[in-house]
Amino acid sequence: MATSPPHNPSSGDPSDASSLAAAALEAPARVWRSLVARLPPLPDSSSFLAVVSDLQRRYIGIRRPRRRRLSALPLPLRPAAAHSARIAGEMPKAFVILDDVVQHTLTNLHSIHKSLLFWQAKAEGTNSQKVYFMIFERGPRAFVDATYQTLTRLGSNGRPVQYILHSASDMVSTKLAALTSMQHCLAAFLAEIHSEVDKCREGLTENSDKSLHTLFIVLNTTFSKLEVSLRNAGEGQDELFTHDGSSYELFGKLPEVDVESSEWTEALATDGTSLVYQNLQKLDSFLSSQLSSHKRPDRLTMYWLPYTCGAVGLSVCSLWLLRHSSLMGSPDIDNWVRDAKESVGGFWDEHVEKPIISIRDELFETFKQRDKGVMENQEVQLTEDSLRRMLVAFCEQTEGRKLPEDLSVQAMLETLTKRYEKELIHPIQNLFSGELARAMLIQIQKLKLDLESGLLEMDQILRANAINLAVLAALPAFGLSLLLLVLLRTWIQRDHGAEGRGNIARCQRRLLLVDVERRLMEFQHYRDNGMEEEARCKFGLVLYTLDRLCKAVESHAKETGEWLSLREDIFDLAKLDMGTPDKMIVVSRLKWMYNCLLPFSSSRLPRL
Repeated sequence: MATSPPHNPSSGDPSDASSLAAAALEAPARVWRSLVARLPPLPDSSSFLAVVSDLQRRYIGIRRPRRRRLSALPLPLRPAAAHSARIAGEMPKAFVILDDVVQHTLTNLHSIHKSLLFWQAKAEGTNSQKVYFMIFERGPRAFVDATYQTLTRLGSNGRPVQYILHSASDMVSTKLAALTSMQHCLAAFLAEIHSEVDKCREGLTENSDKSLHTLFIVLNTTFSKLEVSLRNAGEGQDELFTHDGSSYELFGKLPEVDVESSEWTEALATDGTSLVYQNLQKLDSFLSSQLSSHKRPDRLTMYWLPYTCGAVGLSVCSLWLLRHSSLMGSPDIDNWVRDAKESVGGFWDEHVEKPIISIRDELFETFKQRDKGVMENQEVQLTEDSLRRMLVAFCEQTEGRKLPEDLSVQAMLETLTKRYEKELIHPIQNLFSGELARAMLIQIQKLKLDLESGLLEMDQILRANAINLAVLAALPAFGLSLLLLVLLRTWIQRDHGAEGRGNIARCQRRLLLVDVERRLMEFQHYRDNGMEEEARCKFGLVLYTLDRLCKAVESHAKETGEWLSLREDIFDLAKLDMGTPDKMIVVSRLKWMYNCLLPFSSSRLPRL
C-alpha cells in the first residue's frame, strides 16, 4: 500500500492534527509489540504453568497412576490351537506382538478421538464461547496476542470480534481436518491388521519361528500401507522429509527370510521383534509431534486464568495471615484458633455428645435415675389435700353442720362459689367482717393446684418425648455428617465415562452402540460403491468403537452373568466374514437383550 510523504510540522499544514492523532493511536500498538517481544518464545498452546508442570514431570518424576486396562477386542484368530493357547495362558510371541501393535493403535485412536470431540464441541459453540476460548483458554501468550489484536483493531476502527471469530473458525477447522486425517490413517491401519491376520491365521498359529515369519510379512504389509497413507495425508510435512527435501522411510523393513533357510537365526528373530517395537515407537513419536499442535489444550492451559487468580489470592491470603501471626508479633491468629476450638467444642457438646448420651440413656432406661423433674406427684397431692381441708372447714363453718366424708371437692367448690357471690354484694364490709377474704384465699389455693397439675402433665410429656428432643438436637450434626459422606462417596465413585454407573454412563454405552450401527451402515455403503479405502477406514472405526464398548460393559455384564454371551455378540460384530445384515441383527439384539445396554435398569421395567 502506498503511503503519503511525511509533512513538515513547521509548515503549518492542516493535516498536522491528523498525523498527531495517528501517532497517538499507534503508540499503544508499539507498547504491545514491545511487550510481546519481551515474552519468552512459548508455543501458542502452552503456558508458563504448562512449562512448570513439564519440568516437574521430567525432573521429579510425578506421574498420574494409570488405570487398570480391561481386556481388549481380540484378533480374528479362531483355530483350536490359538484358542487352547489363549485358555492355557501360553500365548505365542506373535500373538503378544500383535496385541501390542493393536493396543498402541487403539490408544492413539482414543487420544485422537478425545481431541476430535473437544474441537467439535468448540466448533458448535456460540460466538461468545468461541471468543472466550480464543482469549482466555489458550494460555497467557495467546491472551496477550488476542488483547493486542483487539486494541489494534479498535485503534484502526476495525471489528475485533469478527476477526477473533474468523480466527477461531480457521483454527478449529484446521485442527479438525488434521485430526480426522490421522484418525482415518490409523483406522485403516487397524482394519488392515485384522484383514491380514484373518488371511494368515493358519501361519500365525504354527510354531514360534513360522508364526514370527508370518507376523513379519503381515506387519511389513500393514506398516508400508500406513506410511503411504500418512505421507499422502501429510502433504509435505517436515517429519517425513530430510533437510534436502527427499523423503525417507518412516518405518524399518522387517526381515522376511524363509524359516527353512540357513539365514534364519534366533538373533534375526530377536532383531525383527526389536524392529517391530522400534516402528511402534516411531509411530508414537510421529503422532505425538502431529498431535502436539492439534490436540486439545491441557487443563493448565485452559484454566490458567483461574489458577493465576487463585495463586494471587492465595499469596495475598498468606501475606495477610503472616501479618496477623505471631511471627509479626500479633496474637490475632492464636485468638482466632482458640475461638474456633471453643466453637467446635461447644457445637460438639451441644449437638453431638449430649444428644447421643441422652438417646443412650433413654434406650437403656436410665431416665428413671436422673434428677427430679419440675413437679412431682407428691407435691401435687399435698396441695390437693390442703385444698380439701380448707374447703371442708369453710363449708362446715358456713353451713353449721358436719359434712359427709365422701363429699366431692366439686360440690364443696359449688358451695364456696355461692358463698363468694353472696359476700360480693357488700365487698368492703365482708372483706373485714365476713368470709370474703377467706373465700379468695381458697380460690388462690385452687389456682395453685391447677398450675401444679399442668406443670406435672408438661413434665410427663417432656419425659415421654425426651428421645425425640435429643434426636432433634442432634439433627444438625447428623445432617453435616450425611453431607460429608455423600461428598466422600461422590469423590470416591467418580463417573468414569461409559464404564461408570448411573443413567449418564448407561446413555454413553448406548451411544457407543449407535456409533457401531452407524459406522457399519457407512462401511456397507462405501463397499457397495467400490470405495475400498473409505470402507477400510470405517471398518477400523467399527473395531475401535467395539473395543471401547467391550471395555465399558465388561464389569457390568459380569455382575449380571451376561458377559459370556455379550462378549460373543461383540466378537461377532468384529468378524470379517459376517455380512452386514447379520451384524445389524446382532446390534438389535444388543440393544434390547442385555441389562447393561438397556435405556434403564431391568429393575425398573414394568412387570406384566
